[in-house]
Amino acid sequence: MQKIVPCLWFDGDAEEAARFYVSLLPNSRIDRVLRSPADTPSGPAGMVLTVEFTLAGAKYMGLNGGPQFPFTEAVSFQIHCEDQPEVDRLWSALADGGAEVACGWLKDRWGLSWQIVPTRMIELLNDSDRECARRAQEAMMKMVKIDIAEIERAANGPH
Repeated sequence: MQKIVPCLWFDGDAEEAARFYVSLLPNSRIDRVLRSPADTPSGPAGMVLTVEFTLAGAKYMGLNGGPQFPFTEAVSFQIHCEDQPEVDRLWSALADGGAEVACGWLKDRWGLSWQIVPTRMIELLNDSDRECARRAQEAMMKMVKIDIAEIERAANGPH
């Protein structure tokens, strides 16, 4: 059993968001939907109150709590990607209806922040050749969606 489970506060569309998120990654599923047994400040009896879901093997809960607490950039979720097609697929899906930000960050249509992070970029940013790492970081800082090939070109430097 996972000891800590992030709870994401939504304004009535926790189930829609959870179904969308689990469609994006393997080892993901809706585990349980709880309908409110009584009226609450956020809605009537019978409404979806919580959605328990697994996303890439980790447990989450979506709570339909109302409009009081929107998401902020103070919390984001990183998705580590193996290649450019995975970056492109996830970026396209999550940015649809949301907003592209910078350096691999975006907000989805619910305002939740995501970082679409190629593992190759992390390798280059941690390269023991500090000049290579610096060039990779400078290239990343100019990007919105990460382009792995461009970061590799920059990291390798002029030839």
